[in-house]
Amino acid sequence: MSVFKNIYFIIACLLFWINQAVEKVFGIFIPYVHAYLDDLLAMPVVLGLTLQVFRWIHPSGNQFCFTKVQLVVGWLYFSFLFEILLPRWSAIYTADIWDVFCYGIGTVIFDRLINRKH
Repeated sequence: MSVFKNIYFIIACLLFWINQAVEKVFGIFIPYVHAYLDDLLAMPVVLGLTLQVFRWIHPSGNQFCFTKVQLVVGWLYFSFLFEILLPRWSAIYTADIWDVFCYGIGTVIFDRLINRKH
């Protein structure tokens, strides 16, 4: 099955887009949702898109799934980039250990609900 047909991937994308619209179009910022929802949804969305591209180009197609090691590397990469590197380069980024926790939860959600062979 295509990642794009996975209901959990679709829900993650819709929640992300709705949250962005509420914040940018209506100017409504719900404190904890504003601070952590995007971080929680980042890994299911980004890894889901990446998984779909790999399935298009990999010979095994829909049987391709990310390994646990690949998922940990993805989680560590996002954590390093967005919570260590970018906050040192730009004042618009803020390091927050809770974001790392949200990336981790998002990675587990991705693995359990989206990273499936079909």
